[in-house]
Amino acid sequence: MDPSTTASRRLLSIHNHTSPVPDTADGLVLVLPKGSKVTAVGSNETFTQLQLDKRPIIEYHILSKLSLALELAAVGTRFEGTTEHIPKANLFEISSPREQTGIFKDIPIADAWVAIYALFTLYRTNEHIPVRLTTVPNAEDLSKYLTSTGLGRRYQGSKKLQIAKSVIFLSRAAFWQGAGTTGYHDCGWLLSPTSAFPLIPSFTRSEMVIASHPLRPPKPRAGKALYRRYCTAVGQTLEFVAFDIHGNAEQDGGLSPHMAAFHKWHNDERVNNAWGEKGNLETHREYIEGLLADPGVVPIMMSWDGELMGYVEIVWVKENHAAQHYPADAAVGNWERGIHVLVGEDKFLGGGRSEIWLRSLAHYIFLADPRTDRVLGEPKESNIAIVKAAQSAGFHIHAVSLVGQLQNRSRLNILLIDH
Repeated sequence: MDPSTTASRRLLSIHNHTSPVPDTADGLVLVLPKGSKVTAVGSNETFTQLQLDKRPIIEYHILSKLSLALELAAVGTRFEGTTEHIPKANLFEISSPREQTGIFKDIPIADAWVAIYALFTLYRTNEHIPVRLTTVPNAEDLSKYLTSTGLGRRYQGSKKLQIAKSVIFLSRAAFWQGAGTTGYHDCGWLLSPTSAFPLIPSFTRSEMVIASHPLRPPKPRAGKALYRRYCTAVGQTLEFVAFDIHGNAEQDGGLSPHMAAFHKWHNDERVNNAWGEKGNLETHREYIEGLLADPGVVPIMMSWDGELMGYVEIVWVKENHAAQHYPADAAVGNWERGIHVLVGEDKFLGGGRSEIWLRSLAHYIFLADPRTDRVLGEPKESNIAIVKAAQSAGFHIHAVSLVGQLQNRSRLNILLIDH
């Protein structure tokens, strides 16, 4: 299959999304945000070793004859151990890699988190993975790390199983919420995580909005990398960077790569049909300068393996005109955010990529401030492609609103995704 053609890329993406989960893993598993590679080396004894840049970090063995379920509602009742509707998963036994001296060494917290990332990447159908730490010298410390951060919870199932007391269920939901990252290591997707900004009352009054809301934190520095994630389905790394209107004047000929791409994309008829911002360079420069001066908007650029592909405006909904179109049953939260998006390069359309970067945008927003519990999208109803992609990415249509002048009104989908 020629990976350079659009059709081949789409077929490869579908294959990666639907291919069966292997019993034993071998080869590249993922690339960490800072570039380190995690690989898996299988063996004939059903043991698999995970390596970080060829350095062994853990070994695991799947006990195919022992499957467990996290029966939270049945614990302590006569139904414990008898439920059939709760998915079961085989138990994973985790051990430290053996040194040449035959001694097992501690597993550092950062390596443990990387290993969990790899396991959830490999076993993508598991919402929970039951693990048991064996021959791990610092097993007690790692168990405390897992349970205190929410990455794992102790198994409370059948007391008839002697092994039950030492089993911890790893949580996919907690993992993707960033549990066990900030304050523990620097391997996570947020490249420069910050503490939550305090709640300080503020106010916005403009031609379009009158609203009270919390004071917003300072914007990220121009050109700062905010978020990076390796996307297994397409085999590339997605990155979000704060818009840099100036760039390096000497190297870039006075025009930053971000500004050049933004100008080029908005003069493309496909993009202009959706955004309606076609114009000269000065018009586009003034547009970006206005956003950079607005504390309620953060413009960012998206790239695949460093190649610019799209543009996003992340807004605080309370001080955005979109808040006026919310239905009565969906009050706007203090930290609710919205996104305006475009893909500028045709070669990055389709192939399942839209769902990936939409999910990643929501992921970044939820990680950037954990108080954010909802993300808004507001595409036109006629933009069928982005509506379908957003729904595949987890958004749902909450309402349809009429916007625009009376003589030229359009129908606007209110798309929401909840934390």
